[in-house]
Amino acid sequence: MKEKTYFRWILILAILLFGLMYVVRHTDVFRSQEFSGEQYEGKVVSEVESCFQCHQQTKGFSEYHNPELIGCANCHLGNTSSFNKEEAHEGMVLIPGNLADAQKTCGRCHANELHNVEHSLMTTNSGLVAVDKFVFGEADSLNAHYHIKNLQYSAADKHLRDLCANCHLGGQKTDYGPITQLSRGGGCNACHLNYSQQAKADLSSYMASNKTQLPQVHPSNDVFMDDTHCFGCHSRSSRISTNYIGLQETLLDEAEVAHSKGHVVLEDKRVYKQLQEDVHHTKGLLCIDCHSSHEVMGDGKTYSHAEDAVTLKCNDCHFKSKPRTVPFDSIDRESRLVYLHRGYEHRDKEILVKEKDGRPLINTYVDSLGNAFLIGKKDQKLHPLAPQSAVCSRDNTHKNVSCSACHSSWIPRCIGCHNKFDGNEAQAFDLLAKKLVKGQWKEYVAEFSASQPALGVREHKDGNTVEPAIPGMVMTIDKGSYSGHPDTDVSFHRLFAPNAPHTTTKAVRDCKSCHANPYTLGYGNGTLVYQTNKEIGEWVFTPEYALNPNDGLPEDAWIPFMKEGTAQEPTSTRTNFRPFNVAEQQRLLFVGACLQCHDDTSKVMQQTLEQGLEMSMKQLSKACILPVQ
Repeated sequence: MKEKTYFRWILILAILLFGLMYVVRHTDVFRSQEFSGEQYEGKVVSEVESCFQCHQQTKGFSEYHNPELIGCANCHLGNTSSFNKEEAHEGMVLIPGNLADAQKTCGRCHANELHNVEHSLMTTNSGLVAVDKFVFGEADSLNAHYHIKNLQYSAADKHLRDLCANCHLGGQKTDYGPITQLSRGGGCNACHLNYSQQAKADLSSYMASNKTQLPQVHPSNDVFMDDTHCFGCHSRSSRISTNYIGLQETLLDEAEVAHSKGHVVLEDKRVYKQLQEDVHHTKGLLCIDCHSSHEVMGDGKTYSHAEDAVTLKCNDCHFKSKPRTVPFDSIDRESRLVYLHRGYEHRDKEILVKEKDGRPLINTYVDSLGNAFLIGKKDQKLHPLAPQSAVCSRDNTHKNVSCSACHSSWIPRCIGCHNKFDGNEAQAFDLLAKKLVKGQWKEYVAEFSASQPALGVREHKDGNTVEPAIPGMVMTIDKGSYSGHPDTDVSFHRLFAPNAPHTTTKAVRDCKSCHANPYTLGYGNGTLVYQTNKEIGEWVFTPEYALNPNDGLPEDAWIPFMKEGTAQEPTSTRTNFRPFNVAEQQRLLFVGACLQCHDDTSKVMQQTLEQGLEMSMKQLSKACILPVQ
């Protein structure tokens, strides 16, 4: 009897303990301790740091960087025991967050995040370096791993120093002020530094007073970044940031568009033409609404190229039938931190997760009726997440075609890129060393334009996928000019690159734009005509641009018309991405021939989407004239 009573009390105590743990775990106090990673034991740091004798009542800090709790020295270092200005400021870091000192500043509390950032492509630029060294003939692999900080002074390294090495997180932020279009690098500041209007005004007064009028409002370090934080670097290269807001680069000068409503002049004076913006941008969505911290800061692994590190897929939000979800209690620590800092309140709802890595999209949830929503990080606006349309979900023919191949409205293009070293340039600037030097690589571009994307084939273990392609490195390099012997060693490269243009539209491109468009197929702009003679059909292509003497292809082409291979190999900046081979071109143009008579929405073409080309071939009319194979 006593034994039963004993076990009964044990059971009751266990239940009470479990209940107490549950209540505590779901209180704000526990959550703040759980996510902060710090235990302050009630001590107010401001009472022991000498910093507060001068810097009193300063405002503007984010809730989780309140100096009364974490002090000033955790970020700025210095001597907190001295009340002498010079001694107190000894060893101070005025702009903490640069990767050069992050181990002593941000990394003291955010060691995991710093580790991930230091291994991320935005810090190493590994893919950028690998491709450049490959085209210069200084490396035999497009996938080798590099770190941009280790560049020396070979022709390729100097090329990167002069033209490319500005955009990496290891670059130092040395000036006070907010992140702008001109900002590059800055380590943690690149994403997390935010100035309020009052903080900007106080900074201006501080600088105007010869640094005697101390600011009362401090800039904030928080998770509330906007697209400006991405713009400085991602408006270069494939120009994702400018694509997203509907801007295409031109060669025009600011004076030429002074009175034009269709152009925009950026802070660096580049002139852009207004085109169609991404549908997500029209809804007010930010880059970080889709690209979570695990992608942006990295996951600690090393990757060869950006697309390897990106885990988000369109169907993570626009699912085919049912979304993939997890309960809040299952999400990882980093995601919980972002959730807490943003003040979300959907702990009781399922959260969408990405198919590729299982990471949660913490600004999404599914309600009790099965409806999915995204909470916009810019304005907290609720956006219903629509499943795939019936057209996409029932289309069996295009299962291997990426969403962006059909839903991208345009891509940026350039032709006629020539690279030559000018050894006499006295005002050259080394972007990596951040200093003036003598001698500089210069890039000359003949034309910027835009069009619907070309398409290529990504080869991977699960099968091939059709993806958009853009001119990656279609250019000549006068390597002899670097050694003082111009025009003696000139190489030509015609490399396209896989690309997600971020010019998404709800509408899709029509069938002919893929199956009968010469640029899409890789031939370049021009006229592609299907000619029939009695019972024989033949495609004839006439290019718009002159032939490049280096390989005999039109200036804007990727591959020759209906011929296997090109004079230049490889054809892509990736080892697993290529243009359509002849058999694939023939199949695409076969459908293109059908489209000369049958409209996209016709019964026979709709049946082909659902049943496949082979089934439609069994129902050919005698009037059909097929292309010569």
